[in-house]
Amino acid sequence: MNTTTLMRGLVAASALVLAQLACAHAYPTHQSPEAGATVSPAPHEVSIEFDDALEPAFSSITVTDAQGKSVTSGKSAVDAGNKKAMKVALTSLAPGAYTVAWVAVADDGHRTQGHYKFVTK
Repeated sequence: MNTTTLMRGLVAASALVLAQLACAHAYPTHQSPEAGATVSPAPHEVSIEFDDALEPAFSSITVTDAQGKSVTSGKSAVDAGNKKAMKVALTSLAPGAYTVAWVAVADDGHRTQGHYKFVTK
């Protein structure tokens, strides 16, 4: 393999890595309670960890009951010590189904969103 071919390969590999970093999006890696879980006792908060650091001003979690009424106690917040983690406190939950909706804006400005359900006994 000659030097020119090796250099072209290194440049191409570097370009691919940089392109992936430039297009970073924050996706959940861990949720508590987990998606689809049935939990008892009812949780006091919902927390989600992401694979990329979040922009606190634009990222959020909301939790609603089966009638669409908010059951959060205050605003969600990104952890100051770990910008990949976000949580929100909950009111006392009655047995039933709940929907968690999240919006995550990565530090680079890319936005992702999603939702999942959990049930309390």
